[in-house]
Amino acid sequence: MESRIIPQRVPVHVAIIMDGNGRWAKKRGLPRVAGHRAGVKAVDRIMEDSVSLGIKVLTLYTFSTENWKRPGFEISALMELLYKNLLGKRKKLIDNNVRLRVSGDISNFPVTVKRELQKTIEATRDCSKMIMNLALGYSGRGEILEAAKKIAGAVARGDIRQEDIDEQMFSSYLTTGGLPDPDLVIRTSGEFRLSNFLLWQSSYSEFYFTDRFWPEFNREELVKAILSYQSRNRRFGGLSGGDISK
Repeated sequence: MESRIIPQRVPVHVAIIMDGNGRWAKKRGLPRVAGHRAGVKAVDRIMEDSVSLGIKVLTLYTFSTENWKRPGFEISALMELLYKNLLGKRKKLIDNNVRLRVSGDISNFPVTVKRELQKTIEATRDCSKMIMNLALGYSGRGEILEAAKKIAGAVARGDIRQEDIDEQMFSSYLTTGGLPDPDLVIRTSGEFRLSNFLLWQSSYSEFYFTDRFWPEFNREELVKAILSYQSRNRRFGGLSGGDISK
């Protein structure tokens, strides 16, 4: 199946809503934290698979602003997992020539996590094979609001003119500024919603949904998603081949 992938048409930016860790654990009679641990292992696999398949940007919906509503013990476990994963991932990222980036608001994250994030970002800044962008403390609506506030402030100060505001400028004020919009958005666990993820950026993304829980998501599923993407005719609101009937 993998041999059917057209290398020149591999999506440049793949974004994944990693869903189903808790349900994966419940199905096996395990605590939710066990599902999150399994989810971390899936991240490692998919990062390496994405590099080998030629993906240039991989954005992972790691922790949303809504996740702060979860029980305190689960949030603590998630932060500890993130911290330990960062400690162990730095060498793997460098070995795979992957640069780490973060999109979102991490101001409320533990100091230890923020410190390790910064260390890993600095350690991988010259890596050029792929960018792995972690959406942490992320809210699609929140970042649009913050971008609007920053632009309004810049206009009020006279730094920019209102008539100069366009989509490109607005995008640069988002926490994903500088990254291409996702070509393909994948959601696991059989859910069919964006859950406040990349609302501005995914306006012309292709979507792929799978029933697999995130800990079960593997290279085969990623290949299926890429093949589905390559089978589609991306018109970006225009027409294909001059066919006005479409």
